[in-house]
Amino acid sequence: MDHRLVNWLMFINGTPKDRWEELAMDTPGLKKAMTTLEFLSQNKEARMLYEMRKKALLDERSALDYAETRGREEGKLEGKLEGKAERDKEIVASMLKKGLSISLIAEVTGLSSTDIEELDKRLQ
Repeated sequence: MDHRLVNWLMFINGTPKDRWEELAMDTPGLKKAMTTLEFLSQNKEARMLYEMRKKALLDERSALDYAETRGREEGKLEGKLEGKAERDKEIVASMLKKGLSISLIAEVTGLSSTDIEELDKRLQ
């Protein structure tokens, strides 16, 4: 096992403070973790600020995750609606080709006569 990993595990497991320097000698980042832990455990205000900052970061991440999820859902719905609109156009085009009247097509599909007339012009 990598000795740096062992050093981290020993630190996390609660190695006595008099051995910290020995653990941190060749383990990048461990010295900073030790300094941060020491500072936070001695200063109540610093610990409170740290907790507030951590909560703010978690809240921000949660808000971004929610926005991302909602955006995906809206995108899926938009895609379905676009797909439905394309299918509606194909159905209307087929009905026009079969000679059905614009008023009948409007009644059956729920589309406006104007929209059907525009589609009919584009098809010609």
